[in-house]
Amino acid sequence: MSNGITIYGDSISGNCYKIKHLCSELGIDYEWRELDILSGATRTPEFLAMNPNGKIPLLELPDGRHLAESNAILCYLSEGTDLAGRNRFERAEVLQWMFFEQYSHEPYVATSRFIVRYLGNPAERRAELEQKRAAGDRALDIMDRQLLQTPFMAGETFTLADIALFAYTHVAEEGGFDLGPRNGIAAWMTRIMSRPDYTPMYP
Repeated sequence: MSNGITIYGDSISGNCYKIKHLCSELGIDYEWRELDILSGATRTPEFLAMNPNGKIPLLELPDGRHLAESNAILCYLSEGTDLAGRNRFERAEVLQWMFFEQYSHEPYVATSRFIVRYLGNPAERRAELEQKRAAGDRALDIMDRQLLQTPFMAGETFTLADIALFAYTHVAEEGGFDLGPRNGIAAWMTRIMSRPDYTPMYP
């Protein structure tokens, strides 16, 4: 799987970055189409015809089919590779952490970053931000405890679980989180950024 796919995304969105990160790891070529979510680019009739939910990332296949939701796209593109897990139980472990990312991590870590990085930390959202940060800290603490026991989220090897959770964790400080005391996360991020096919979010 290498040619003919298009990815609609925002270059500094963690959910979109997941797809770039995976494509770099697997050597998948793609066309990137940058969209400005704040200007309403994902709410046009043309985009809604591709994804009625009006969100990015969005994968367009050569035959014209579309696939939304970042973790679904990760699973599709990594089908048959070790990144998805090498056996039935490993695949379930990978999915376990990917579900954790979407339910317990992204709604708090990513949303905090959105309020600060995208919206400029408006005063009317400060109370919401504090609530998000408290829940985000809990998620980061869970990750840190896991990563003090294993080198990667789902065990001994790098998988989709790491790509999914790295995306917003490595920029969590942009949302006001302090990663300094979390040694497990710090070592894990270094391991990921040292991989030969690692691609950074910011050039």
